[in-house]
Amino acid sequence: MTTATTPDPDLATLADPDDQVAEEAAEYLRLRDEYRRLNRAQRRRIAACATREVRAVLAQIEREMALERSPGSMAAILTDGKEKQARHLDLIDRVFRDIARGHSRKVLITMPPRHGKSRRAARWAPLWFLSRHPDRRVMIASYSADLADDHGRWIRDAINTYGPHIGLALHSGSKAANRFDLADKDGNRLEGGLVTAGVGGGLTGKGAHLAIVDDPIKDAADAESPTMRRRLWDWWTSVLNTRIEPGGSIIVIQTRWHEQDLAGKILEGEDADDWIRLDLPAICDSDDDPLGREIGQPLWPVRYGIKALDKIRRAVGERVWWSLFQQKPRPLEGGVWKWPWITDNRITPMAFRGVDLTRTVVSVDHAGGDSDTNDEVGLCAAGRDHAGEMYVIADRSGRMGADTWGHETCRLAIELRADAIIVEDNFGGDMARQIIRQAWKELAEHGETEGMLMPAIIEVHAKKGKRLRAEPIAQVYSQGQIHHVGEFPRLEGQMVTWIPGMDSPDRMDACVHALTELADPTQEGLGTQHYSDQRLRGRR
Repeated sequence: MTTATTPDPDLATLADPDDQVAEEAAEYLRLRDEYRRLNRAQRRRIAACATREVRAVLAQIEREMALERSPGSMAAILTDGKEKQARHLDLIDRVFRDIARGHSRKVLITMPPRHGKSRRAARWAPLWFLSRHPDRRVMIASYSADLADDHGRWIRDAINTYGPHIGLALHSGSKAANRFDLADKDGNRLEGGLVTAGVGGGLTGKGAHLAIVDDPIKDAADAESPTMRRRLWDWWTSVLNTRIEPGGSIIVIQTRWHEQDLAGKILEGEDADDWIRLDLPAICDSDDDPLGREIGQPLWPVRYGIKALDKIRRAVGERVWWSLFQQKPRPLEGGVWKWPWITDNRITPMAFRGVDLTRTVVSVDHAGGDSDTNDEVGLCAAGRDHAGEMYVIADRSGRMGADTWGHETCRLAIELRADAIIVEDNFGGDMARQIIRQAWKELAEHGETEGMLMPAIIEVHAKKGKRLRAEPIAQVYSQGQIHHVGEFPRLEGQMVTWIPGMDSPDRMDACVHALTELADPTQEGLGTQHYSDQRLRGRR
């Protein structure tokens, strides 16, 4: 018999169904979280041993993880694999993943047209970012309001289509293509959302945690227009940059059109060092490629192999090819140098390894740089081989004060084992010589000269006309006897656009001085001086 103080054993075994469901749900969530923390190999081993029912659950978890992993992974899942991935697109994904983790970044991505940059960076990536942070706001700007609105419309429609799969929903009172807000599962307005605008347009209202500027320049006509470039820069400084929330991020992704386009202005700006630059030419032309490509490899070989890119190059011409596809904008030609003289005789750094130089010189045009201001200082290096062929090896020009350019000149001479440093004596030649000697002494005291004998300092006087100095070297270029080792976009741009009567740019001047010294080492008239220590005996 059961008393009032003795529990009924049958009743004791009965549990509240709601409590049982809650316990099972909690256990499922715990196991799911543990599974998600495993690496791929461990997850595969579990799936291999699981029952069919468990494998179905694991497949759903894997799908959730893929949707969260990256923009490209989300795109592939939601389109059943139609959205393809590539290494350069994966690089864009990494940028957004880094920002989604909470890092404040300024990123400049330059890459050629038709390589998927806008679809990934201005559509799938913002959609993915909002799915990870529905409380954040995203801004998208482009050269026109229509294009920016197209991006916003695509993202809005994607939320309507895929929202239940990625945890996003639009607020019922804010669904415009150029401005919409997000809502929680109960339909309440969230802080997150998106706003779009064209360059020159307003971005009033809430600020942005992430601003994406995609294709800020419409075409070559806008790029060549000083008025349009100034309008873009004014909008950039006074509108977009003022709307970024503290700790927010900015991504600029474009093809290059002009040396002074938005990317060019950013790279010359005071905060240039704050930017992460991912430069992705259609064909790799440098050893520091972000993807680690070898020189000559295409960016997206599956879609645009070398033959396809060669066909494009012939169709668009050299100028468009180098700017839009190689991200090295080059102005129209001037009156002394011609592009073919440079491009037809260029050699790769790999081919240059087989060249045996008899002389190497470094040339600096400090342009009065003995002041403390950050003027543009021309700093180039060139060499000559036994056959008299000459090679432009380096262009390290930049804005440097007197406390910097002397050390950089000496460091370049040490790096290349130069036998001479060429310096103009027009603007305080004695001072310039003293700056170089003092810099060498300081580097020697710190062990940076590696016991190397200090190069001779050769002064050149540049009072005679710019044309008289430049034309003889241009003539040697025309004969195919000067080879650029790799690409020097800014130096080459100065050369082909310089017209006699214009101020001679510092990079070009420095290069001309170096090549003049090397052009005919047997003649004093070209600036060569004898070395009292006979360091070049047997080399000329």
